[in-house]
Amino acid sequence: MALLDLLEISKSYETQKILEEVSLFINQGERIAIIGKNGGGKSTLMKIINGTLEADAGRRILQSGLSVEMLAQVPVFDPKDTVRDAIEKELERLYSARKSFEAINEALAISPQDAVLLERQSKLASYLDLHNAWNLDDKIERVMQEFALKSFEHTPVSLLSGGEQRRVALAGLILKKPDILLLDEPTNHLDVYMVAFLEEMLLKENVTLVFISHDRYFIERIATRSVEIDECKLRSFEGGYEAYLTAKELLLHAMKKQHDVLLKHLKGEEAWLRRGVKARLKRNEGRKQRVMEMREAAKKNPGQLRKIYLELERAKHAFNQDKSTNRQKMLFELQGVGKTLGDKRLIDDFTTRILQNDRIAIVGKNGAGKSTLLRLFLGTLLPDEGVLKRGEFSVGYFDQQRVMLDDEKNLLETFCLNGGDRVEVRGSNLHVYGYLKQFLFPKEYLDKKIGLLSGGEKNRVALALLFAQPVDCLILDEPTNDLDIPTINVLESFIESFQGAVLVVSHDRYFVDKIAKKLLIFTGNGAIEESYQSYTEFLEFEQDVAEASTPSPASPQATKKQKTGGAKLSYKEQQEHETLPSKIQTLEEEIASIKACLGNPECYQKEGITTLTERLHVKEEALEPLIERFLEIEEKRESLGL
Repeated sequence: MALLDLLEISKSYETQKILEEVSLFINQGERIAIIGKNGGGKSTLMKIINGTLEADAGRRILQSGLSVEMLAQVPVFDPKDTVRDAIEKELERLYSARKSFEAINEALAISPQDAVLLERQSKLASYLDLHNAWNLDDKIERVMQEFALKSFEHTPVSLLSGGEQRRVALAGLILKKPDILLLDEPTNHLDVYMVAFLEEMLLKENVTLVFISHDRYFIERIATRSVEIDECKLRSFEGGYEAYLTAKELLLHAMKKQHDVLLKHLKGEEAWLRRGVKARLKRNEGRKQRVMEMREAAKKNPGQLRKIYLELERAKHAFNQDKSTNRQKMLFELQGVGKTLGDKRLIDDFTTRILQNDRIAIVGKNGAGKSTLLRLFLGTLLPDEGVLKRGEFSVGYFDQQRVMLDDEKNLLETFCLNGGDRVEVRGSNLHVYGYLKQFLFPKEYLDKKIGLLSGGEKNRVALALLFAQPVDCLILDEPTNDLDIPTINVLESFIESFQGAVLVVSHDRYFVDKIAKKLLIFTGNGAIEESYQSYTEFLEFEQDVAEASTPSPASPQATKKQKTGGAKLSYKEQQEHETLPSKIQTLEEEIASIKACLGNPECYQKEGITTLTERLHVKEEALEPLIERFLEIEEKRESLGL
């Protein structure tokens, strides 16, 4: 039974959309985890559920007489209240109900057949059962013990720390047990034993709960459903965190298959368009617009798929790690950054964040502004507009000028500045030759002057020197220039094992595909596009779009066929030409319906993602040969001049 419904809710802050036509139904006994990236709308959704924030559009429907309460980030108490007072105040209605129940029992001892008293007794008993409120004093004692509040029992709450005050507020709320309980990061300020007790209470009391938590084990233990906020939409997955990861994998698989079919269909549509099919069929109206929309979807999909895949892989990895060791710190935060050099706009209104484990390739045409962006990160240039914030961390920089090298020093002097033959590399004390051997230097090179080395050898020295530094972030400007394949393999290996962020400018497609998890693409006029595609996928798609946008000249062979004439369509081909369009249209409509269901949590939960994916595959497999056959007949008709 739904206690609260959110219908077609939308919310924006100024120009930023947070939620867009989302719906959510909270059923009795459900424990719903809200999952999503920071700033994605989790707290906004919770406040709308709570009724303390009004949506821009849509409806919030709460069953009459039900209570919704939320744990405040900064609880407010009467300054005179002690810890026990504050908890007992939260339970005043329950204490009052129990006193009324006891008074009715005394009255029934005198008038045992009083129908009004019996009805009130039944209602109060149900209310007290629902809130498990028969032994409130014992429960208060236990929760104070488990939340380490017993020693503060008679201390004014105002004298407690912020974390202790939140524990007081949490204690009162879980004992009060509102009809819908909302908890935003409830495990903050709790140790592992307190978290275990909280889990026990929430499970035992059968609370209807909506919560936000970064504690994946807490989500796994508590949640009966996970609702993900992604790009202003909601996706709902039954079960805890592990079930959420499994369902996301199935969804990713379905999206990948949809994209593959889209590419096949797009190829057929573009071929059809290039052949000059105009208005032979009613369904061809607006065909060019449809192809353009499909191109845009095909361009966007790989990035979305890769983004979901990477998020999923990180989440699966993090689920098996202690949360405190996986919290990524922010290195750079850019907000509306712009930069002009001379009369050329290189960077325009660029906003992004770089985290400690990001692997980012900066790509684009020569002169687009890639090195300028690196210099902004390094702090050797300042933005003309916007804000660039930098965290506390160390940077290792590699550039083509190799400014860190002294031509008058040999390799041993370069790596062992204080003498000796040992070098510290990532916490290990190594013989300098043992380290340089990994960069393909023979032992006799140790006493060779840097100035006598080739350009490629100098690059290898610079890279070896870079990876010996204890830094949190690597910034690399064309690191593979002048390197041979074995050395590039060494470089890739060191980058893959590096525990920190990597920002690299490179035109080497294979290298970028190997090391980058995200692209910053200079697309012209200062615009920078973020993409989770591989570099190869991006370049190939650019080429495909360019080719598809260029009309193909009629082939000499087709022209010759038209001139010769004489042939005609067979009766079967004529029949197929008349019947195939309606068959194709029917299948396309069925496919569109299945895809719409896959995009709607209520629908795909009812039908089942696996069932829908299989049905979609069958329909798409049936559609492809029909399209190919129709194109084949169309080509023959054109060659005959029909």
